[in-house]
Amino acid sequence: MKKILIILLLAGLGFYIATTYTGIGFGEPHFKHGVKDTYLKQTVQSLHVANTVTAIVVNFRGFDTLGEVTVLFLAVTALGSILYKKRHEVGVRSVLFSSSSIVTAGSKLLFPAIILLGAYVFIHGHLTPGGGFQGGVIIATGFLLMLLAYRNYSVSHIILSIVESIAGITFAGIGLLGLIYGETFLQNFLPVGVLNNVFSGGIIPIIYIAVGFKVAAELTGVIYTILHEKGESNG
Repeated sequence: MKKILIILLLAGLGFYIATTYTGIGFGEPHFKHGVKDTYLKQTVQSLHVANTVTAIVVNFRGFDTLGEVTVLFLAVTALGSILYKKRHEVGVRSVLFSSSSIVTAGSKLLFPAIILLGAYVFIHGHLTPGGGFQGGVIIATGFLLMLLAYRNYSVSHIILSIVESIAGITFAGIGLLGLIYGETFLQNFLPVGVLNNVFSGGIIPIIYIAVGFKVAAELTGVIYTILHEKGESNG
């Protein structure tokens, strides 16, 4: 019975994929004025987004971005699984050095500014160059600075996991809402607002904020794990 259900499931999935590909019409022009001109026109007129690259990444090709985030999650999970048993205890790092009072004092001043800059980059990703991936990396570098400046500085993997999970669920949930209230997955179903306004672009800034938190949590976890890796001589 189980084999029959699996065969039926695979047959249904295969039929769905086959009908999807046959309906694409490869080689046929899908846009009257070309892909480039259509994206440039719809970005401003339909989405009210100033950053065309953001509109393409998060809206027109949003499913690709979801795949990229998934790949990053799988890579981080694999790395964490490999290095988990080789970690030192909290506060013990593989990178040892004597940090001066200037470094520690300077890191205290820079850390809030780095976090604020990262948040600004992904919140304004639909208005200016930047976005979720860039902003998340900036935030991760802030935590890297604190981990290098303070020997006993630590981050909670539980909190990182919660932040990462909420961000991923938000991304996928918005996509499903687009399917429910619209016609396609990740369809921009919210009001697009006014061009060059922070509250514009519909779902685009919300998705980029979710991506920013997800990338920041994943990279911070990787950095923390690597810095606490035991050497071969200490294993």
